[in-house]
Amino acid sequence: MTDAVVDIRGLNKSFGSLHVLRGIDLTVSTGDVVCVIGPSGSGKSTLLRCVNLLEQPESGTVLVGGVDLTDRDCDIDAARRHIGMVFQQFNLFPHLTVLQNCTVAQVTVAKRSTSEATRIARENLVRVGLEDKVDEYPAKLSGGQQQRVAIARALSMDPNLMLFDEPTSALDPELVGEVLSVMRQLASEGMTMLVVTHEMAFAREVADRVIFMDAGAIVEEGRPAEVLGSPTEARTREFLHRVLEPTKLSTDEFLGDRAAPAGGPAMELPKIDPHGLTP
Repeated sequence: MTDAVVDIRGLNKSFGSLHVLRGIDLTVSTGDVVCVIGPSGSGKSTLLRCVNLLEQPESGTVLVGGVDLTDRDCDIDAARRHIGMVFQQFNLFPHLTVLQNCTVAQVTVAKRSTSEATRIARENLVRVGLEDKVDEYPAKLSGGQQQRVAIARALSMDPNLMLFDEPTSALDPELVGEVLSVMRQLASEGMTMLVVTHEMAFAREVADRVIFMDAGAIVEEGRPAEVLGSPTEARTREFLHRVLEPTKLSTDEFLGDRAAPAGGPAMELPKIDPHGLTP
C-alpha cells in the first residue's frame, strides 16, 4: 500500500529456543489506529519493539515510512526520530524537570535550539493538559501525569508514528482515563498509532482495526465490531470471555488440571479473608 506507514512482512523473532513472533505480516496505513490485544506472552510487546528495532528480528522486513529498518545500511537512529514510543513504565529522567524531559532529545538528537525546543515542548504539554507542571520533577507527579509527560516528550520529536506499549498497565484505575483521553485526542487529530493494550473499551471506541495475537501469531484481525463483537476464531472468543466476563469463569477454566473431572464433584475453593483477619 502506498500510504502504509508500517509494512511488516514475514517477521520472526526468538529468544533462545522460544519462538516469540512467527511470520508476522502487518500493515498500518496513514492516520490509522491499530490496537493489538492478546494474552500475556503472546508477543505483542515484542512486535512493537521490533517496529523501531529495539528488538532485532531473525528474519523478515520492517518498513516504516518506506524505510527498511532491517536493512544493514539503514541509519536506524535517523529512522527512529520519526517514531515516538510510550512504554509501560514512564522512563522519565528523574533529575530533570517536566520541561527538560521534553527538550533534552530535541536539543541533543534533533539539534534544535533551546528556545525552539522549549516552545515545542510547551505546546505539547498544553496538548496533554500539563502546562502548569513544567517546573515539577517526575517524583512530584502522579502516574497518569508522568505518562502524559512521556506522551508529550514523544510528540515533541514530531513523529509520523506513535507506538504505545500498554501505556495504562502501570497506572491506578482512577488515572487510566486521563491517559486514554490524550490518546483519543491524538487519534482524532489523525496521528498514526500502533497500540498494545488491555483496554477493550478504548480499542472498541478508537481503533480502526483490532489485531488479536496468541503464541506469537496473528490469530484474527478486523474492525473492532467484528473482532470484539463477533469474533470468528475460538481462541479469540475464549480470550474475550476471560477478559470481559471474568466473574463468569467456571472452576475448570482457571484451575485446569486441578479442576474436578467431568461428572465429578465440584471443587470447593478455600474461603479467603481479604483483610487477613482470619487466624
